[in-house]
This record gives sequence, structure tokens and C-alpha cells, in this order.
Amino acid sequence: MDDPVRVRRVYDPPEDGDGTRVLVDRLWPRGVSKERAAIDVWLKGITPSDELRSWYHQDRSGARHDTFVDRYRTELDDPAHTEAVDRLAGIVRAGGPVTLITAVKEVADSHVPVLVDHLQHVMKRT
Repeated sequence: MDDPVRVRRVYDPPEDGDGTRVLVDRLWPRGVSKERAAIDVWLKGITPSDELRSWYHQDRSGARHDTFVDRYRTELDDPAHTEAVDRLAGIVRAGGPVTLITAVKEVADSHVPVLVDHLQHVMKRT
């Protein structure tokens, strides 16, 4: 596998190649037991702030996406998120595949691609 970080939805069954499964949502996914989710690490602190998430979801047209991306990138660099970002980078550095798990319906329009991109930059810096 070229990329050690994968992204999957929590509603998909776990696969043997998932490696360490990291939940990157602030809230536990509805209707999913801990056993079924098979989450190894839950990084609540890596998600967008409640304020940013709420602001982004007020307009479902997609018009706020670019601003959301910029604001979330800024949040990922601030001390409130640094510990969680460093922990995730450490999990990736430890080796083996890492699968970021989320419950969002539209992964491409969520915080997850921004997080993956940020993580790649962090990994290159260190």
C-alpha cells in the first residue's frame, strides 16, 4: 500500500487491511456499537470546533466550503488541536496502515480531506 492513511465510513464493515482505526469525528456515530465500529483510537480533539462545524452546516449549498477549509486549517495549527494532530502523526509513524473513520455522508465535502492533507504536510515537516 503506497499511502499509509486510508479513509472509510464507520458504517462499512472493518477490513483486515485497515490497520489502526482512528475515529476522527467529535460525536460517536449513531446506531453503531463500539464492537461493530472496531475503533482503536478516538481523536475528538482533531475535529473542527463546534463553532466552525455549526457555521459550515448552516449553508448546505457548498458556498462556504473554501472558507471552511481555510478556517479548519488554521484550527489544526492552533494549540487546541496540536496534541491530537501530533498523536495521529505518531500513530502513522509507528507503521502499518492507519484508517481514518468517519460517519459523515459526503466525505469529500467534510473535514476529513483537509485533515488528511494537513497530516501529510506535518509528516513531511518532521
